[in-house]
Amino acid sequence: MAKKATAKKVEVAPQEIQQPSQMVKTHKVEKPKWEMKNRVYLLKSQYTPLTYTMPSRHSQRSALLWFDKSTGTQRELRYATNQNSPFVDEQKGEVTLGRVIFRDGKLLVPKEYQNLQKLMSLYHPSLNVKYYEYSKVAVAEDQLINMELEVDAMIAAREMDIDQMEAILRVELGSEVSNMTSKEIKKDILLFAKNNPDLLLELANDENVMLRNFAIKATEEGHISLSPDQRTFTWTTNNRKLMTVPFDEHPYSAMAAFFKTDEGMEIYKSLEKKFS
Repeated sequence: MAKKATAKKVEVAPQEIQQPSQMVKTHKVEKPKWEMKNRVYLLKSQYTPLTYTMPSRHSQRSALLWFDKSTGTQRELRYATNQNSPFVDEQKGEVTLGRVIFRDGKLLVPKEYQNLQKLMSLYHPSLNVKYYEYSKVAVAEDQLINMELEVDAMIAAREMDIDQMEAILRVELGSEVSNMTSKEIKKDILLFAKNNPDLLLELANDENVMLRNFAIKATEEGHISLSPDQRTFTWTTNNRKLMTVPFDEHPYSAMAAFFKTDEGMEIYKSLEKKFS
């Protein structure tokens, strides 16, 4: 009698079962939710009229269109007070057109006017061009940037030598700087950094400011002379011409540029010795 074939046993390596804590968790990315709140819109112009009417519907004169990337089409916009959507293709029945009027540069839109808020906050082509939505967060960020800029300017001003301080202040105060004491200059440069931080940092990195101040000091101390018509610089001692100021150019700016040339560099070195 034939023996029955026995099935071979295949050993399988034990599989490690991942515990819930070992599994990679996936997070569903959610779109930012639209927040229902009162909103304020401000005109960007420095000079705000008593009233300014913003276009509130599409016309040949004012195109109010929004490009829908999902469909690849331009969608027409219209503010209708009796509709829930600012899109014409979503509005039904008769519409009551509304006006968008900024008064003293401001437009206050209560949270109940969701169609107008979405038109102004999301779709209007003049957003961030003619007007912007006021945001406390954005204002705080701007204030932080300005504060950091002021700190940078104050530190830069404090670390300057007295000659650079004088050169920068001369841009603002002119010849008055020549009569100031070193303490007055140090005080005024810190005030300048506080009130105009961006300008101070710009001037601090402008080498022409130092060269222009050098030329002014050389003239004030009588080492060089500028002709009455402000067209020619000469040596005071022998009246020998140093340079002719190009037409329509500031004389000391021209001299600063001249100091960068080979000939001007030699004159600069010579004047430097007279100062010391």
